[in-house]
Amino acid sequence: MRNRVEDQMKKLATVTSVMLLAVAEAMAQDKASRPSRRVVVSIPDRKLAVLENDRVLRTFDIAVGAPQSPSPTGFFKIVNHIANPTWYYKGKVVGPGPANPVGTRWMGLSAAGYGLHGTNVPSSIGKNASHGCIRLRNSDVEQLFEMLAVGDEVELHGERTNEIAMLFPAAPRTLVARTVSAATPVAENQ
Repeated sequence: MRNRVEDQMKKLATVTSVMLLAVAEAMAQDKASRPSRRVVVSIPDRKLAVLENDRVLRTFDIAVGAPQSPSPTGFFKIVNHIANPTWYYKGKVVGPGPANPVGTRWMGLSAAGYGLHGTNVPSSIGKNASHGCIRLRNSDVEQLFEMLAVGDEVELHGERTNEIAMLFPAAPRTLVARTVSAATPVAENQ
């Protein structure tokens, strides 16, 4: 009986290996059929842009790491691409569905434990609210998922650079008017 179970496990492992190789080959062919893409994330702006040949394809609003769990900065690659992921954290497991904290898509980065993903709390978008990952609304992450592939570059910037300023222009400052009476002199440098 034990030998039979071991044989079945070996066959299953072989079939799984063949399937994984076929998926990897299909993904490589798909990636080879389009130019590589680059993701630029501005942590201070809480924005993400997808670029192809230095042309912006799309921008998204995002949530970034909270002060106690900041997003990493640097240059990374997408290392996995999972639809309807299962979330694992400190002994908790949440399967695919509306309660899943990583939403409907996960794109893992070469920085272990970090990724681009959806959320079950869309009100967090635009805030410093994650455990360091880059969160998007589920509808947005599903679009992003279709645009990116394993191997695409992801840049996480903690400060505004010239490129960031061009990609995400700062919002105009709100002018605050103050009332000045005719009898009140106004200094030149106010």
